[in-house]
Amino acid sequence: MAAPGENMKINGDRLWDSLMEMAKIGPGVAGGNNRQTLTDEDGEGRALFQQWCEDAGCTMGLDQLGNMFATRPGTDPDALPVYVGSHLDTQPTGGKYDGVLGVLGGLEIIRSMNDLGIKTKHPIVVTNWTNEEGTRFAPAMLASGVFSGVHAQDWAEDKTDAEGKRFGDELDRIGWRGEEEVGARKMHAFFELHIEQGPILEAEEKEIGVVTHGQGLSWTQVTVTGKDSHTGSTPMPMRKNAGLGMARILDLVDEIAWSHAPHAVGAAGHIDVYPNSRNVIPGKVVFTVDFRSPDLSVIEDMERRLREGGQAIADDMGLGIEFEKVGGFDPVEFDEGCVTAVRSAAERLGYTHRDIISGAGHDACWINRVAPTAMAMCPCVDGLSHNEAEEISQEWAEKGANVLFHAVVETAGVEG
Repeated sequence: MAAPGENMKINGDRLWDSLMEMAKIGPGVAGGNNRQTLTDEDGEGRALFQQWCEDAGCTMGLDQLGNMFATRPGTDPDALPVYVGSHLDTQPTGGKYDGVLGVLGGLEIIRSMNDLGIKTKHPIVVTNWTNEEGTRFAPAMLASGVFSGVHAQDWAEDKTDAEGKRFGDELDRIGWRGEEEVGARKMHAFFELHIEQGPILEAEEKEIGVVTHGQGLSWTQVTVTGKDSHTGSTPMPMRKNAGLGMARILDLVDEIAWSHAPHAVGAAGHIDVYPNSRNVIPGKVVFTVDFRSPDLSVIEDMERRLREGGQAIADDMGLGIEFEKVGGFDPVEFDEGCVTAVRSAAERLGYTHRDIISGAGHDACWINRVAPTAMAMCPCVDGLSHNEAEEISQEWAEKGANVLFHAVVETAGVEG
């Protein structure tokens, strides 16, 4: 299959203008975005995306979970499409690029193909997946998970937000439920462009990350029980301090993660302390340990050592302890052919690049189960993401989209 010429580039100014225009919808309080899934702002962003796609000559498909599919036809009506995309929803204090770059980068591929008169054998479809962030309706990557058969549609639609509103009801309310069966589409391949959300590419002055794997994730909720008692009048030997037990277990978590350096990580981000009073020794703590690694055997080892070591700490301190696995997914190895297409594109364009493992979950991690899939990443300033101060340069965005342009068009088969 012929490779596109190295002079084939997207319009970087137009891509950047589109990113800035989309960022006007659901502005955050500190320069970023608050365009949470299935809110009015999400609906407004979807409408703008659809208008842009139709202006570029695409037809828009919509499935029963609101996943959007903008299609540019290929020359072979029987050829399966090459899909490209990400998500438009954001965190409550999200940035302007997380997810959005992948969707609008896909749109820019279509626009640039139109400008250059490029035809492909396979159709190209730009996708906006519903509820990737999972901040309003957990878990993350919800609709792509249903699409790939990981979750049941009814289960997803019954998810509720903090106010008790159902996912399915809110989808109907904003008017973005389609009739198409979720997961009915077949793909030739799927590509996703994303900001790194980490500091490696910037620190090593690499322009492109070629994503070979996605980290697996394990969430274990740990409940440690002791006895509430007065911080001033309870003698040290008579305390059953659940907070101290947690501290020792979190030190163990850190030790476990370090033992599998450099690719494993571990910490607790969600912690509840009871009764959470200044002068009461905690009688109960509930916290979730987040372990990640691209190696399933490493994740299993970390889980085992947490349970064994945590139990030993609790027993030694006279505390009760319970473990419950509350979430997780296995590591992902992306398709060798698609990964090679991304790497070859970066080389053809003369961009500095390195292989990288994604530390975060992405829709591509689920789609990899049903189609050959790969990701490309561009740097972000200080590795900061899920924060309104998230920032990338126009040059980084342009180069990431150029790599995607080449990988997608080569995979779709240039005609003529």
